[in-house]
Amino acid sequence: MTTTSYAARDVSRPVFIALIASLMALNALAIDVMLPALPYMGEALGITSENERQFVISAYMVGFGIAQLAYGPLSDRFGRRAPIFVGLTIYVLAAIGAAFAPNFVMLLVIRAIQGVGAASTRVIATSIVRDRYSGRAMAEVMSLVFMVFMIIPIVAPGIGQLILLTAPWEAIFIFMAVLGTVICLISYFYLPETLAIGNRRPLTIGSVFDGFRIVFTNRVALMYGAAGMLTFGALFGFISTSQQIFVDIYGFGPYFPIAFAVMASFMSISSFLNSRIVSRFGMRRISHFALLVYTTLAGIWLVISLFGPMPFWLFFVLLTTVMFMFGWAGSNMNSLSMEPLGAVAGTASSVFGFLQTVGGAAIGSFVGQQFNGTVTPVATGYFTMGALALVCVLIAERGKLFGVGAEYSHTDFSHHEAH
Repeated sequence: MTTTSYAARDVSRPVFIALIASLMALNALAIDVMLPALPYMGEALGITSENERQFVISAYMVGFGIAQLAYGPLSDRFGRRAPIFVGLTIYVLAAIGAAFAPNFVMLLVIRAIQGVGAASTRVIATSIVRDRYSGRAMAEVMSLVFMVFMIIPIVAPGIGQLILLTAPWEAIFIFMAVLGTVICLISYFYLPETLAIGNRRPLTIGSVFDGFRIVFTNRVALMYGAAGMLTFGALFGFISTSQQIFVDIYGFGPYFPIAFAVMASFMSISSFLNSRIVSRFGMRRISHFALLVYTTLAGIWLVISLFGPMPFWLFFVLLTTVMFMFGWAGSNMNSLSMEPLGAVAGTASSVFGFLQTVGGAAIGSFVGQQFNGTVTPVATGYFTMGALALVCVLIAERGKLFGVGAEYSHTDFSHHEAH
């Protein structure tokens, strides 16, 4: 069976990975490029509380998370290409609108709308990967996508800082709009349609609810999705307070993007290594090991932070090691949550995207609002969420860790059917 689309020819694996990573990177860009500008935005719009500035990130994440519930069923009905171009158009227009926001409340509303547009990239990019791959092959591809995707957190704060050296904070939104337009055009010409017409689901209330039922009644998929939500919440709690930690606690000033980039680079290296070893050791073994180390180190970090100010070198060693483990745990748990649900990949991606972003944003916002001039709240968030994620994994695996499960190293039938 074949599918019809503008981009009828297939693309090579490296081009495919670069395309998916670029689409997902627009979401990371909308968060991380903002970080150096938060004080300037707060000052310009009359927001004096440092913690309230974090709402610029939180509002975006709320729109991003909620909208994913719609994109999944839409992409299962109309294919992958059309919904993603609608989302990219919303993303670009909202970025332009944010540059001209007259007040802080309107800025938050527009940021939420921008998140609605960006939601298409998260849901549909993951669905496209699941359309073509399954099992360990999917985990390998997702790791490579995540490795390329992590370039954005490495460079985005630096880009934001450079823009601020030559232009006001509004120019950051114009930059987002331009980059979003470029990626939209490239995707139009090179992104293939991966959902065969015969595999599309009707867009009726019954079929939509049936798709959600399939997702929510799969214990393994749901619990791994919940574990991903918890670990993402801890990460978001750190990201939302990273500017305050690096600048206010450790005095990095304009060099904050450098420290942030070094931290993010460890996650990128982690993803690359995962793509090299996942076919040998399997998603479960790697993610379970990583989650155990992640939680243990976060606990050590929390205990040490309770005894007073933590020297930067120790904080940074613990942070980067925890983030390295997050790279292993996150990408594999995401693949494990999608693995049993290939028949409803769009709906599954939307459900887990909603859980991870809305739930994660709520958790991260709560952690961020606890910032008290120390690293203790962030350490508490990492440890608590890691422990709860471990509970979810134990439920998924019926109390047993490191099992190989039903993992496969080949692409599934949908890959061949799509071409």
